[in-house]
Amino acid sequence: MASRSIARVYVETEVASRPRALEILDRLGGAERVECSRYTEVFNRRAQNFRLQKLRPALILARKHRGLVLPAPPGYGVGGRRNFYFSHMLNCVYDCRYCFLQGMYRSANYVVFVNYEDFLAAFERRLEEAPGEDVWFFSGYDCDSLALDSLTGFVAEFLPFFAERPRAWLELRTKSTQIRGLLDREPIPNCVVAFSFTPEEAHARLERGVPSIARRLAAMTELATRGWRLGVRLDPLLWAEDFADQYRRLLDRIFGAVSPASLHSVSLGPFRLPPDFYRRMRRLMPEERLFAGALETVEGMVSYPAELEREMTAFVTAELERRVPADVLFPCVETR
Repeated sequence: MASRSIARVYVETEVASRPRALEILDRLGGAERVECSRYTEVFNRRAQNFRLQKLRPALILARKHRGLVLPAPPGYGVGGRRNFYFSHMLNCVYDCRYCFLQGMYRSANYVVFVNYEDFLAAFERRLEEAPGEDVWFFSGYDCDSLALDSLTGFVAEFLPFFAERPRAWLELRTKSTQIRGLLDREPIPNCVVAFSFTPEEAHARLERGVPSIARRLAAMTELATRGWRLGVRLDPLLWAEDFADQYRRLLDRIFGAVSPASLHSVSLGPFRLPPDFYRRMRRLMPEERLFAGALETVEGMVSYPAELEREMTAFVTAELERRVPADVLFPCVETR
């Protein structure tokens, strides 16, 4: 488990005596503890190398003061009209070479914001702004929703809020098989546990530390058996010479294991990076073939050429239409 490799914990003085911070410290046992005034003193400061720090990241316990709940980017959603995302944690325990986080942050340390009650209050305000409407809250934009749940207690703290508010929808996006926190409680209909996938070849080459496709499918099957609603996320789509064969095999595996009846939604989206993120990631990983491929900058984003992107999206969409009902299929981002 990722938490076992955490040897040092930085703790903001403001949260050092909070029960949630103390619980996390207790779970980490003998990890070295270092107090700091603000998490930014050790996170994202200059003269850090994401790739080197990824070898032995530290944990930072902090308070998030503002921006607790933010409007989701255009096209980021699964049918709702009001979409927001939140980040109770920054950075991911996994090491996916295509992940934008290593272009956005200089630091590979994990930040956990322990003021969960402030997030829940922000959710409540968003609900009050939209009386009578459903409101979606997406977790997993800046982290993996479940990978450190046994350490952070995120699921146990947040799900009761949604269980009592049927208009509030929660997506837990993950590549993790750490589902014990979900299996230990009754499922709620307004929570979607969404698993991300790339083909086996991309997983083996680009997704370091991520559980195998087989293990993720087993986790999905167990959740479905218990009544949880599931999502499949094919984002980003990654090009390969045998792209069609790779994605056919992946979709055959997923929908050979996961019953369409358990699906809330299936979404896909193209590979895109802001240019400054791309440049930083290419400097960090000059040997990575992904960044040496046929990429171009169009409309302010680095992506595959427009025609190739359309072909990839159209192919996967057509394959999905043969496998899942139309009302659960959501392309995440419109192609150019």
